[in-house]
Amino acid sequence: MGSVRRILLLGEGNFSFAASLCQATGTQVVATCYESEEEVSGRDGAPESIRRLRERGAEVLFSVDCTKLKDHFLPEKREFDSIYFNFPHCGRKAGVVKNRELLAHFFHSSAEVLAEEGEVHVALCNGQGGTPADQPRREWHNSWQIVAVAAGAGFILSSVHPFKAENIHGYKCTGYRSQDKSFCVEGALNHIFTRSMPRPHFQPVIYKTELESQNVSFQVPQILVDKINRGFLEPNSNHPVRAVKEKLTAELSQAFPLHNMDHCLPLLHQGHISDVCHPNIFWIILSPEETLMTGEMSDGLADAVSFSHVDSCRDTDENGCGNVQEGCHIPKQYYLRPSLFPCAQAAIQKGAFVPGTLHVLSGPVFRKCLITPYSMPVFHEMVLACAVKRGTEDSCIQMLVNNIKTSIQSLHQTVSSFKLSLSLQEATNLEITELNDFAALESQLSKIQYCISMDTSGSCEKGSCVGVVRTAHYEPVSRDVVAVFVSLNLDLLAMLICGISDWRMLWTSDTRFLRQFPRGELRLFKSFSLYPPPYIHDVSFWIPDGERFDEVAFHTIARQVSGEMVVAIQLIDSFQKSETGQKSLCYRLTYQSCDRALSRQEVAEMQLLFRKEIKHSLGVTLR
Repeated sequence: MGSVRRILLLGEGNFSFAASLCQATGTQVVATCYESEEEVSGRDGAPESIRRLRERGAEVLFSVDCTKLKDHFLPEKREFDSIYFNFPHCGRKAGVVKNRELLAHFFHSSAEVLAEEGEVHVALCNGQGGTPADQPRREWHNSWQIVAVAAGAGFILSSVHPFKAENIHGYKCTGYRSQDKSFCVEGALNHIFTRSMPRPHFQPVIYKTELESQNVSFQVPQILVDKINRGFLEPNSNHPVRAVKEKLTAELSQAFPLHNMDHCLPLLHQGHISDVCHPNIFWIILSPEETLMTGEMSDGLADAVSFSHVDSCRDTDENGCGNVQEGCHIPKQYYLRPSLFPCAQAAIQKGAFVPGTLHVLSGPVFRKCLITPYSMPVFHEMVLACAVKRGTEDSCIQMLVNNIKTSIQSLHQTVSSFKLSLSLQEATNLEITELNDFAALESQLSKIQYCISMDTSGSCEKGSCVGVVRTAHYEPVSRDVVAVFVSLNLDLLAMLICGISDWRMLWTSDTRFLRQFPRGELRLFKSFSLYPPPYIHDVSFWIPDGERFDEVAFHTIARQVSGEMVVAIQLIDSFQKSETGQKSLCYRLTYQSCDRALSRQEVAEMQLLFRKEIKHSLGVTLR
């Protein structure tokens, strides 16, 4: 026999809903109302419903305030599996603001008596909720803004469906303007909320590794703290990114002998400042392992997000190149790998490739980038490299792409009915502005010949470049050998195949994400956080005289201080004083979470910290 579900019903009018629900097996119902028993007993049908409830063992309580629930229940009786509040209202002619306040207090109160994995059900009349599910939808300011209100208490909207009163046996709505009168429930919706994971507060992380036979450590850049060493591609992982990689590898093994090289990929690349020149690099300063103690780390957020720990002793010129500042003596500089392509290049130049064998390299890569739904500061790349005889590289490319296409189409067909197309496009026919972030940076690392573009009907991203193809001649190795390289963005492939619209969802720590992919089985993703509310804030500032504004750094700071809660940054105004040439910029930031509750208060605090940090790190003067 399964466990009994404890259900709490609030604000019952005539108890007809509770009486109907009480008939369900495996439930223990506690039905309550705000009024006294004397007031309720005069309502049509109420005495009969109360009698039926008590006969079936339900508990009926009166004068229960939904905003102070823990006062009505002993600690051992507070773990409710479901809480129902149908058509809440302050009474009389209370407006939307008063009803929002009622809901806010109700959600905070519910959090104190709800089981950890419990649900809160709130039924609202058509249009009240303010979500896209309402048809027609009211203007935001005229709605109850239920998702934003619930977020303040740590709840997310996980499901919404019609409230079909006609299917509830014996149910009769009552309570119009605190009277024993019915009201219109046509088009009403039931909103189901669940607990959100709390917003994490990441401490600085020290990463230890071996480099040139020496143990070294470095502080992980703040925006990568929750993404380092997540193990998505490990053998015991059921993450969709690994499932995509395994399917691709299996398909390619039917056409090529494979050699896996994942075990020998360095996390850090080394180079003098003149060798690497790009603002998208995460620069790292190493310390001998024995000298970097935990006690020396700053635990202040403002210090943790500062660029000083990743870019100290260097600034940038107008091309984004690093320059050593006077007084600094750093013989070598290191940076987190932005691509696996250089690793594949190095292996070929050492003569490590067997001609005709397809060498596979995969792992996470790290890049500073602008904030867009498909721009990822870390993603999993897979590089396929094959050394072939000169003159046969085109047929090798075609064979590789055909196998990749077959594999992806097979994966997609098991997941979705949407049509998928994958095509090979010559890079020379594409403008840089047409390339997404992945392809644009790849084209700057080295010349690319082709882009592999994927288009899915129903996707919000049309024609996404999921891979690039390049060739290279290494005459010192062999004049007769040409190397063919295919670089694939596994994260973007997983998103497009599974219908995941936001890259941040791949990195969520909420277990509800991975539960949708048991044993690594790819399925169409269903969001567990519906209609998350956006919050918009503007910031205006003067740029320091004579300095180039680093927009990538600006976006990176927004990522850091918000914990990836900023989903869009838009330049909305630019002004320059004619007499001095001083320039002012105004940006609009949109904050929105894809997997957890985000309240107005939290966003206001993030915005204040963002203003403080751009002033400190970029030297701007706030307006």
